[in-house]
Formats: sequence, C-alpha cells, structure tokens
Amino acid sequence: MAEITLLDGSIGQEVVKRSGDRATPLWSTAVMMDRPEVVGSIHADYFAAGATIATTNTYAVLRDRLKRAGIEDHFEELLEKAAAQATAARDAHGSGRIAAALGPLIASYRPDICPPHDEAKHIYAELVSRLDPSADLFLIETVSSVEQAKGALLGCAGTDKPVWLAVSVKDDDGTRLRSGEPLAALAPLVEEFQPDAVMINCSRPEVVGSGLDIIKGFGKPFGAYANGFTRISEGFLKDAPTVDALEQRRDLGPEPYAALAMGWVAQGATIVGGCCEIGPDHIAELARQLRAAGHRIV
Repeated sequence: MAEITLLDGSIGQEVVKRSGDRATPLWSTAVMMDRPEVVGSIHADYFAAGATIATTNTYAVLRDRLKRAGIEDHFEELLEKAAAQATAARDAHGSGRIAAALGPLIASYRPDICPPHDEAKHIYAELVSRLDPSADLFLIETVSSVEQAKGALLGCAGTDKPVWLAVSVKDDDGTRLRSGEPLAALAPLVEEFQPDAVMINCSRPEVVGSGLDIIKGFGKPFGAYANGFTRISEGFLKDAPTVDALEQRRDLGPEPYAALAMGWVAQGATIVGGCCEIGPDHIAELARQLRAAGHRIV
C-alpha cells in the first residue's frame, strides 16, 4: 500500500455555484475583494473531505487577466487574500499544506497566444516572490505546451519550495499536450529543471491513464487531477470565456470519478485529486476508497 497526497478539487466552479450569481470571466477571482469567506469555506470543506492540500485561489490572479477586467490595481490584494484564506482554513483544520496555484498566462488551453518563455518567466517570478511566504509548494497548472512549461519553470527558479508541474492533455489523446506536442517532449525540461512532481490536470479522466504511462517514465513522483467537463468547447477558446461555455458531465459523480482515480493509483500515482467540476463530495469519496484500499493519505 502507498502513501497518497490527496489534493482538493475545483475552486472557481465552487465559488460560482455557492454565490448563486451568473459566471463572469473573473468573478471567482474578484469575489475575494468583497466576499473572501466564500473561498475560505471551500478550502475548509475540502480539508473536511480528506484533502491534505489547499490550492490557493490564484489561478487567474495574473496581471494580464486582471487588466482586461479592469481590476489590475487589486493584484496584490487578491494574492494576499487568497493566501490568507487558504492559510486560515489549514490552520483551523490543524494540518495540511498550501499549494500556490500558478495558472496559464492570458488564457487556459491557448498555448498559441502564451508569451514566450523569456517574457513569461518574469511574470511568474513576481507571483512566486509574492506568494512564497505563505506557500508550502508551488503548483504550475494546466500547462498546454512545452514552451508554456519552460516559462513557468524558469519563473520558479527563485524559490526553494517544491515545484509541481501539472499539464493538460487533449480530450481524445492523453499522450499529447493540448498544443499537439507529444507529452514525452517534456522529458528534457523535467531533466533540466527538476520539478518535484509531474502531473496531468484539467483533462478528461478517461485519457489520463495513457498520459501517466508516459510521465511516470520521467523519474519523478507523479499523479493526476482531472476535470468534469464533457469537452473543452470551441466557445471556451474565444477571448474572455466563462464556464457557461463548458458543459458539466452528468455521468461523473463521486463514485465513478473516484474509481477512475483509483486506477491512476494502481498505475503508481501518488498524488491525486480533482480539477474543474470535481467538488468536495468527489474528494470525500476518493478519500474513502483510498483508505478502504489500505492506502495512507498524507
């Protein structure tokens, strides 16, 4: 039996669901200005469900995204409040770690418009510097190309905290990044930058297994946390999309999702959790199945 790190699940979608408001491009981020306790309650629910990691609500706290929404002047405030809410939930729970989320620049799933690595590294370096005091580790999320990975990894060079790299693969082919590049093309970067873990995230759970067969060959701890979307639609790939452009699956309740994640553990994954549309009930069921199988959640 193995020691398994259990991540949390969706933050942004949970914020939208609990608010009762219509989704806007950055509402789940902007909510921290007026109602930060909504985010804190989500972190608390994931800890109660069995997660041992609180991922900060900083995925979209990026100057380019905030500028489009007219709230760039709240950049530092949003980072501080996101870190504070995760920390408070962890402290109230009495254990756990804080993963500072670093999302893709400009837009998710759009490596074609991402800045080159020599520009991206400076953007990420600022985030890392500001989040470092509260972070136990940095979680680079939804990387969709080799170039995107390089920029983020370069930006993390200034921290001595662990750095985890999570990449997103094509809906119909878990062996390829969303850019179309082979997942195996990340191997030289992993060798050069030595991230402390490599994962697949925000991808259809059914294609994750084929990707894990590749990344486990990188020689690092590995794992996955998948999404609950039917697919990444063309509408979501347009400028400033909202989750309204994506359809939630109706066949991926807690038990089916946990069963898929247990399959990743059987492949050797030691880090599992959930991404978009995967909530506290999913994480609670995954925790139950992990313990029932004799694994230790750490």
